[in-house]
Amino acid sequence: MSTEGLPIRSIQIHSSDLHEVQQDTWNNIFKPAKLIYGGKVYPVKIGIRGGHTRNYEKKSYDIKMEGGRTLHWNAEYDDPSMIRNALSFHFFNQIGVPSPRTNHIWLIINGEPQGVYLEIESVDRYFFAKRGIGYTSLLYAVNDSADFGVIDPETKAKKRSLLDGYEVIRGPKGTRTRLASFVKNLNRLSGKDLAVHTARRLDVDQYLLWLAGAVLTGNYDGFDQNYAIYEHKDTGKYRIIPWDYEGTWGRNCYGKPCGSDLVQVQGYNRLTAKLFSFPSIRKKYSELLQKLLEKSFTIDRIDPIISALYKKLSPAIHADHTRKHSYETFQSEPSFIRNYIRERRAIVRRELRKWS
Repeated sequence: MSTEGLPIRSIQIHSSDLHEVQQDTWNNIFKPAKLIYGGKVYPVKIGIRGGHTRNYEKKSYDIKMEGGRTLHWNAEYDDPSMIRNALSFHFFNQIGVPSPRTNHIWLIINGEPQGVYLEIESVDRYFFAKRGIGYTSLLYAVNDSADFGVIDPETKAKKRSLLDGYEVIRGPKGTRTRLASFVKNLNRLSGKDLAVHTARRLDVDQYLLWLAGAVLTGNYDGFDQNYAIYEHKDTGKYRIIPWDYEGTWGRNCYGKPCGSDLVQVQGYNRLTAKLFSFPSIRKKYSELLQKLLEKSFTIDRIDPIISALYKKLSPAIHADHTRKHSYETFQSEPSFIRNYIRERRAIVRRELRKWS
């Protein structure tokens, strides 16, 4: 196999440590290693990342560097296009929702080529510092209990904690209490009191923009998990950052076609439902979606990004024999994604007419 022009990331790790990391995939074991890229050597720790993908033969990895920086290396094994995460985050950045930057790389471990990976920027203090965004707390929504509701989605009973589904990454004392209070009051208040509560604690405009991005890209799993939530330092209001957008643009997280109508125009979670109890917010969201359909979610705007990614990736994917999907399937994906955009635009317009 050849790197075919992609930047190289090389890992050197003791063979017994590598075997332990790759075999004991669910215990979050991290082992010391050396990362070589850009002509420099960095001491790191490497471990397996992901959900159901941990069981796959081709693993995805987290790389913990000194100073607290983390690199996410996704095999994107289920995505025949290899670009769905990258394309989604590009779209979010384009419409004004700060999102992780991505870079396709060629991975080598102990001299053995591992093929093409997607390197994804971590949402951490470095993420905010690069963008000049001040924040006081950061939490990850790690499972579908992070739906802003009070009922457990699995048991249908009252949640043991209103913070079920969240992992605190950074935050001073009171971080958990403030989010729990936000969720509690969101669910118990209505009318004017609810309007005051959400306006005081939530950046509503930013939330609607994030919601619209998730709805247009079709991320069914993106409304009650797979996002980061942070308190903006200057305003004290919660904002959302998207995460894990492999199951988008017409395919689910297993890479199976799921139709362009899988996601309803309102998305799915308790916070959204409460916000849409106000006609003014429904109107604002409807107008936002119409604007995005006119200016951003179009083939003319998105197709050049697809083409640029494919021009860069195609030689390496052709040389990468670790992929689940054939090169011919990879080559057919731009047409698949363009068709999704066409169908999705029509579906959203039709749903908006009924919903508004």
